[in-house]
Amino acid sequence: MSDPILHIAILGAESTGKSALSAALAAHYRTAWVPEYLREFVETHQRTPHADEQYLIAATQRAREAESALHANRLLFCDTSPLITAVYSEHYFGQADSALTALAAQHDYAATIVTAPTMPWVADGLQRESDEVRQQVHARLLCKLHDAGVAYLLVDGSLQQRVMQTVDYLGLHLPADEADTFAR
Repeated sequence: MSDPILHIAILGAESTGKSALSAALAAHYRTAWVPEYLREFVETHQRTPHADEQYLIAATQRAREAESALHANRLLFCDTSPLITAVYSEHYFGQADSALTALAAQHDYAATIVTAPTMPWVADGLQRESDEVRQQVHARLLCKLHDAGVAYLLVDGSLQQRVMQTVDYLGLHLPADEADTFAR
């Protein structure tokens, strides 16, 4: 019987380095990572999503996690989660619909890493709005995690510093047999 794949959520507001951190961690652990589906949606449709498309985006993200787990080596780094989609839905549309809220509540990740909004904010011309929005979303995310009782590590600094902070955290917070497997 193969060991289960542990999903690690990499969360944060826009332009906080989630994708770079996910890719770097996957390289460090020689495993797979799941890119953010929202980015693909925006590039494909050349627009930001509407309120009625939020659940589809979150559900597609979770489906991609399941697909990527088939190619992962014990850990799977997930660049975002339905919780972020719900946070953005609340910010932009005033609420997340009940299906999205239910999906976001299934935050069943082995560990949660939050990227601090301290990297330089970069506009992308379509999806990213402003550093002010980034700070508001970050604060809302931390409140959601706190209210849900989800433990997390807030990483900051350069990409390499964030990788090392995460490696140290995972070594301490994964089950003992997993921590031994991944100690490097």
